[in-house]
Amino acid sequence: MKSVTRSLRILEAVARHQPVTVGELTKLFGLPKSTVQRTLVTLAEAGWLRASRRDTTHWEIGARVLSVRPAALQGSSLFAAARGPMVRLRDALNETVHLAVPDALQCMVVVDRLDCDHPVRTFHTIGDTSPLHATAAGRAVLAHLPQSEIDQFSAGVLERYGKETITDPSELRAELRHVRHRGYAVNHNQYRPDVCAVAAPVLDTDGSPLAAVAASMPDSRFDPAGTAGLGRMVVDAAAEITARYLG
Repeated sequence: MKSVTRSLRILEAVARHQPVTVGELTKLFGLPKSTVQRTLVTLAEAGWLRASRRDTTHWEIGARVLSVRPAALQGSSLFAAARGPMVRLRDALNETVHLAVPDALQCMVVVDRLDCDHPVRTFHTIGDTSPLHATAAGRAVLAHLPQSEIDQFSAGVLERYGKETITDPSELRAELRHVRHRGYAVNHNQYRPDVCAVAAPVLDTDGSPLAAVAASMPDSRFDPAGTAGLGRMVVDAAAEITARYLG
């Protein structure tokens, strides 16, 4: 039991301080370095942790944790509040609609999805993660964070996924101001090739973003001239989710 408890506490510490080194965890828990290292390796082998892609001496949360979170959310009031508006949005557009939640300033995690009936459609696996700066859902959330958190995020490395991906910090901050002003974010082939999306945030009582609802479609069905109308529909769905969740 002591071993299990220690593993869970180390897992929680990594989630709280990631990316974190063995030395930092050793000081935090007052444990031998070999014990901490062994626990980290065991959790990594099980998929709960992983070495940071930017620096392999640091540890961060693995994909298994991100895939478990959506299952836990299915019984939550947010999940319940979102289902009806998502169904209505999907039926009105006949395009894929998904709900994603932010994982700190790391990524967005898909927690629910409704498919359209087109033979060619976008697909998001529950538990999938995606970068905040390169997706509509991510930028819908980023745009409603405090300016200090936006500055912190944009000061980091903005990875390029395609020629349309925004990687310049000042350009990203300008785009986030536009997103906040109009209420929705647009992704036109910025993350996955030939995939477009429009997303709007679900907000808490203090205006902080809890999640984002997005409608996505193949580029062949995306009409730039109709973006404003599509945006209003997604914003309305997000507002309904917010009202149901807070009500």
